[in-house]
Amino acid sequence: MTRAEAVVDDDWEYRRVQLPPGVSRVTAAVQLAIQAEFTGWELSNVRLYGDGTRRVWLRRRRRGELCAPAGLIA
Repeated sequence: MTRAEAVVDDDWEYRRVQLPPGVSRVTAAVQLAIQAEFTGWELSNVRLYGDGTRRVWLRRRRRGELCAPAGLIA
């Protein structure tokens, strides 16, 4: 997997991963499954471009005090 960038909002953390054109669908699926299994990410969105590049958005729920509902002490 190449080039990853992260975005954080109130409840979710997003990570964009770009897969190069030569990566097959099966290889991409295996790489994403491994990523999900060991780091807690889930698939949010996949875009396949004409040149074969895939841009994948992964997401996971944020943990910690920043996610605690108002009025609760974490």
